[in-house]
Amino acid sequence: MAGHRPKVFGQPFYAGWGLTDDISPLPRRSRTLTRAQLFAGAMMLYPIWYDPYRDRLCRLEDVIDTLEAQSRAYAADLHGWQASGMRLWKRKALNGFFGQVTPMQFTKTPQATTRKQMIWAREAERLDTPPDGLVRVEDGFLRSRGLGAALVPPLSLVTDHQGIYYDPSRPSDLEDLIRSRAQLREDQRARADRLRRALIKAGLSKYNLGAAAPDLPAGHRILVPGQVEDDASIRLGTSEVQTNLALLAAAREANPEATILYKPHPDVEAGLRPGALSQDEVSRYADAIIEGGDPAALLTEVQEVWTMTSLLGFEALLRGVKVTCLGTPFYAGWGLTVDRGTVPSRRNILVPLEGLIHATLIDYPRYRDPVTGLPCPAEVVVERLAAGISPAPPSLRMVAKLQGLLSSYAHLWRC
Repeated sequence: MAGHRPKVFGQPFYAGWGLTDDISPLPRRSRTLTRAQLFAGAMMLYPIWYDPYRDRLCRLEDVIDTLEAQSRAYAADLHGWQASGMRLWKRKALNGFFGQVTPMQFTKTPQATTRKQMIWAREAERLDTPPDGLVRVEDGFLRSRGLGAALVPPLSLVTDHQGIYYDPSRPSDLEDLIRSRAQLREDQRARADRLRRALIKAGLSKYNLGAAAPDLPAGHRILVPGQVEDDASIRLGTSEVQTNLALLAAAREANPEATILYKPHPDVEAGLRPGALSQDEVSRYADAIIEGGDPAALLTEVQEVWTMTSLLGFEALLRGVKVTCLGTPFYAGWGLTVDRGTVPSRRNILVPLEGLIHATLIDYPRYRDPVTGLPCPAEVVVERLAAGISPAPPSLRMVAKLQGLLSSYAHLWRC
């Protein structure tokens, strides 16, 4: 398959088709095949392939994606992980992701160990001298049906050996992956585009809250998504514009005739995180406040998105919506956005949308199937989310309800 021409002394299945030098040829094998024909016969037509996620027969291409996801997880987890700074409710989900080969160890702070070490990315900022090789972990970009702040377990996580995707002050694994996808093979381009189309068809975003878009005022609509103002992406990825009110003011100043729609962040709406604006503050700059509902549903109804670092900007790019960034999110600086923030000079290459999608949704995260519990490709999680499968244990649902009642004391349980 690699293009060599072996000398063959026996009579294996691949001999006799004009691709080998045969010492003992078989007379009945007289047809000349190309490598593609031999591969199709041996790997696609002859075997029967099984999909463990959907419990059905499948194509070789699906099996390759399955083996890629599972072998990647096995190689990363073989020697075990020590995780520090993890809240109690996260530990079961983390062990499901990273502890299937060797159960994880959890510690309050990093300890000397022969295991690989991970820490929640925000907790790493509190360490005076992080140990060498410390891996940062964070929620992925297709997370769940429901909010992380409401203790809904994730279906995807990312690990980063250099930094973390929301911190543009230092390199990250995601930056390297995006840069490497400036040029794509045709199969990679096609897979990224299929994934994009599946996300749009299912109306999926990070949290998938599920409500339709409300009636909106007419005009050239600009969606301004609010953010959690103490979020690490705001602290590390913005400079001049660092608050929701300043973002709204900047959008209005640059677009005096537009219809500006302000969408508060779901965690802020739920009272779980800071960043709320009063109606009087919003009405100075916005034509409407969009409360509740799924932000992704709005993307089919707007012409632009103005944001600091919100993931909604990436989701807008997937849908062909123009995006202006006043901060430096991971998707800025690659030629796909209007950048008003400070972009690192190392992002000095143009990347196609399919390359950004492949790096961000296929290469960087790790996914776990909520049905089988197995590591899985991104496409499986898209199907599960589209089907509404993203279970939260009953105990966590009860804790989340109690957390909502005590939202004004959120600093006591947040990491």
